Amino acid sequence: MNRLGWLLATFLIILVLPLPARGERVWDAELKRYLTEQELAHAEVFLTEDEALKLMFPKSGSIRKDLIRLTPERKAQIEDRIGWKFPEELFEVYIGETGAQIDGYALIQNTIGKHKPMTYMVGIDHTGHVLNVELLVFREARGSEVRTKRFNVQYEGKTVADPVRLNKDIINISGATMSVRSMTAGIKRGLVLVDEFYLKPAGLGSDTVAAKKSEQGIFGAIFGN
Repeated sequence: MNRLGWLLATFLIILVLPLPARGERVWDAELKRYLTEQELAHAEVFLTEDEALKLMFPKSGSIRKDLIRLTPERKAQIEDRIGWKFPEELFEVYIGETGAQIDGYALIQNTIGKHKPMTYMVGIDHTGHVLNVELLVFREARGSEVRTKRFNVQYEGKTVADPVRLNKDIINISGATMSVRSMTAGIKRGLVLVDEFYLKPAGLGSDTVAAKKSEQGIFGAIFGN
């Protein structure tokens, strides 16, 4: 084969070879640049699942796992209550117990931050009030301030009756808006799931309590029994 033929053959081989796969490129509108591979691979692990559960139920005698499986109808109902749609149909719920008494419920949430999901746990007591919120894994380059107690303490005591919404009853963190919005939405979803699947069947749910108050009349609602 002459030199021209060899060069032509080499050129044809190069044409048919697959191009090297390009890495994931994610544009950050705030930084006005693509995120680096290090930023995309970033993952800070703050707590394990077991460590978070000990914080949620420090005095419980035992912790068991339950499973919530949403039918399309129940999923639509939950979405209607919280005001946004989500892809998950299956949720693991940890239930803290002391003897025959239920101390509370804990759900691990994976909700999208700015580009990637963050993993956190929300604990809810047996009456439907948020006990605690703990960030387990954060995968973004910025926004991990949502793990600080000075921020997430504002979720404590919230119920399904509260808005649990950014700029309503939840104060934002500058530079971490997407993380705050994501965590807030997930906590609201956790409250509604516990209300629908555990508190209402036990006669402690939001609509059940409201109905009991209405039956008491105006003076009963004000002064109680």
